[in-house]
Amino acid sequence: MRYVGVDLHKTQFSVCWKEEDGSDKFERYAMSAEGLRRFRERLDEGTEVGVEATANSKYFYDQVVGSAKRVRVINPLQFKIISESVKKTDREDSRVIAEYLSKGLLPEVRVMEKERRELKSLIQTRDKLVKLRSSLKNKIHGILLEHGIQSKREMFSSQKALQKVLEAPVSETSRFELEVIVKQINSLTEGIKELEGEIKDKGKGLKGQGNLQSITGIGELSSTIILCNIGDIADFENKKKLAAYAGLVPRVYESNKTVRYGRITKRGDKIFRTTLVQVALIAIKYNGYLRSFYDRLKTKKGSGKAIIATARKMLEIIYDTLVNEWVFEDFNNFVLA
Repeated sequence: MRYVGVDLHKTQFSVCWKEEDGSDKFERYAMSAEGLRRFRERLDEGTEVGVEATANSKYFYDQVVGSAKRVRVINPLQFKIISESVKKTDREDSRVIAEYLSKGLLPEVRVMEKERRELKSLIQTRDKLVKLRSSLKNKIHGILLEHGIQSKREMFSSQKALQKVLEAPVSETSRFELEVIVKQINSLTEGIKELEGEIKDKGKGLKGQGNLQSITGIGELSSTIILCNIGDIADFENKKKLAAYAGLVPRVYESNKTVRYGRITKRGDKIFRTTLVQVALIAIKYNGYLRSFYDRLKTKKGSGKAIIATARKMLEIIYDTLVNEWVFEDFNNFVLA
């Protein structure tokens, strides 16, 4: 076996070839089609490659993945030996990656196939536009308050409603500002609709769509977000592993005989986690089991912790649904089709 540590940059990448006898050899390649071709020619089925996650690491992964036994993308948040090193050189960084790779000690980032990554990018762009639209609506709320006008949520619910906002008795400067903001909100709304249509269309090809959509609270958009983030359910050994991947497990502090549980780790994808909370909020309105679960925890620990726990419970149901390929005829009474 050979272990290859790669320190990746925009224009070039440094490589440490660690042989089975422990010897090291260093090389440098241009981050170009020719440089990547030369690097691939050196790889074979007896070679493992490790590269730290950067802006272009997924492109590097796609170019190399079929030429080596395995390509591991390193999680930089869990592998701080490089970032906190007192000797920070490309040569040293690549050597450290090769060394830890040879010992099986590298914390990996789960890399999905290109099509699923592109779908996830669409989901992330939609999320950014939704947040930007919300911030602009909040700005309108602030402008109206400065003129003593109380705004209600329905005032921002549609294009017609937003046009009525422009009729509010405000100064000329504020009216001009409102006109610009309303135009931007309408433009964002159209962009969001287009993105949602494309996301739903791409999601139709994902395995498990029909299964998840038979669960109350999960629709086309939310099922696509969930399936895009989960990928192959076989990658997760059990429900706990999936909950940890979503960042819905508590931090654990253990010292001597004392064990204390803190807030959830939030290490997973934020949009994925938010979607699980949203579908759980809908599900508890109709499903008696989830409602009683939520109410019991709400009484003991408050609504915030209760809904997070319910979201995790929902994720466990999703796990079982995908593993067993269930389709519910009546989810609220747990009746399978």
